[in-house]
Amino acid sequence: MIDMLKRHAIQVLRRAGHSQTEIATLAGVFRRSVQRVEGESAVTHIDTARERETRGIGRPAKAEPFRAFVVDVLARDPDLLSVEILRRAKLTGYAGGKTALYDLISARRPTTVRPLVRFEGLPGEFSQHDFGQVDVRFLDGTRTRVHFFASRLKYSRWVEVTIVPDECAETLVRALVDHFALIGGIPLLAVFDRPKTVALKWAKDGQVTEWNALFAGVVLDLGLGIEVCWPSSPRQKGSIENLVGWVKGSFFKQRRFLDDADLLTQLAEWRTEVNTERPCRATGIIPAVRLDEERPRLRPLKVAPEMLALREPIVVGPTAAVLHDTHPYSMPPDAIGIPGTLFLHRDRVRIVAGRFEAIHQRLFEPHAKSTLPEHRAQHVAAVSGKRAKRYLQREHLLELGPLALEYLTELTHRRPQIWIRDVDRLHTLLATYGEDAVRAAFTRGLAEQAIGAEYIAHYLAEIVTTPLPIEGDSTSRPDARSSSLRHPGGSSPRDEELSLALPAANAITAPRGGRVQAAAGARRAAAKRRAWTRPSTTLPFDADGGRS
Repeated sequence: MIDMLKRHAIQVLRRAGHSQTEIATLAGVFRRSVQRVEGESAVTHIDTARERETRGIGRPAKAEPFRAFVVDVLARDPDLLSVEILRRAKLTGYAGGKTALYDLISARRPTTVRPLVRFEGLPGEFSQHDFGQVDVRFLDGTRTRVHFFASRLKYSRWVEVTIVPDECAETLVRALVDHFALIGGIPLLAVFDRPKTVALKWAKDGQVTEWNALFAGVVLDLGLGIEVCWPSSPRQKGSIENLVGWVKGSFFKQRRFLDDADLLTQLAEWRTEVNTERPCRATGIIPAVRLDEERPRLRPLKVAPEMLALREPIVVGPTAAVLHDTHPYSMPPDAIGIPGTLFLHRDRVRIVAGRFEAIHQRLFEPHAKSTLPEHRAQHVAAVSGKRAKRYLQREHLLELGPLALEYLTELTHRRPQIWIRDVDRLHTLLATYGEDAVRAAFTRGLAEQAIGAEYIAHYLAEIVTTPLPIEGDSTSRPDARSSSLRHPGGSSPRDEELSLALPAANAITAPRGGRVQAAAGARRAAAKRRAWTRPSTTLPFDADGGRS
């Protein structure tokens, strides 16, 4: 079928005096088509599809004979499912496909058009909040996806926008409280769409049946009312429904950025401009002016952003630790199996389980572990068996990070027979000097290939003045080397074995009255040998861990 505009052109050219042959050449149609269009009534519209339907052009669909049947069914039950109408049509002889019948049903089903309601909020009544994301291209050509959280008061049009790392529930509630603190109070109701960070389940009538527990807990603390809308339903949100689109169009698409720091700087300048300098297009008034009117109606913020703690139910695990977001936080061994609550702050974690409580610095590196110093000794004391205690002590040392792993691996392979003694002493040093000092000593020990607890004790006694070194750790120069000892990096007999073996040997040859003197001499010899295993402040270390 020739479209309606071309039919109109043919009629205009014919009335202008052109021949049918000339018009056929100009319009790219056959001469007989020009004759047929010339005899038609004047073209009054350009809807080709409607004209084709009116003329009955093309083979009729198999569903066309059932048009009256469909109209009759929909007149009696307008909400009847299309699949049920198809079943009934097949019972009456319909042999076509479902697509043709579904198209007919869709065209004949009555629809209800609801008017669009655009309402204004009263002072202190509504605020709107939503996440958004946009791809930003910096001036050097690099691209990055930026997530942001936007809030806006409906009455004054005051807006707050914050760049966020993600769109999880914790990010939402912390950004929400930050924005209320910047605004100076909270309204009666906060309007959201239905993200999983707010609502998890709802009924067909739109009523929320399950809220996000983390979000709901913060809302209760704030005393804030929540109103949720169906996603992409502007008639439910009033006059500022397209908050995210407005932020994108007004800021991100209008500016160019050097890097992340420049983006944050320009965002702060833009917020100042739209809130305090530029009149809002909807109201014609600067938002700061209307905020002065609205602020008396805002309620005080009950929880300051720095004091906001998210509550999560927990149970202390069998290893006397609470797992949160891949991070184990230690608890006393007596708290194992006790349920409790984890209070999650921005920079710390507070765990309460029965009468037990622990406060940790919050961890962000994946799979990092936090063990409080007082819990280390309690865990070791609670473990039964010497072997289990030693391996638990080593686990506490491994929590210091990759440097501790490298150092203890080297120690175990160099001293396969006596590494347990070194680990026991290193664990004591950890409790005495703290994690940072021991971690620095491990770094120096690896750099100088000084592998052994005596070297770590030497380093700590040198650089740490408080607390004092534990008893037996000296930085003085030892006496002359004994020929019975190997280098500190090798395997040597235990001090306990030597102190027990020598008195026994002396007891065989010494008179009865001299055994006491022999034992005393053996103890002095053992003390001297222990001094040999400590590093000197003046002797350098060779490459394999011994002194040159």
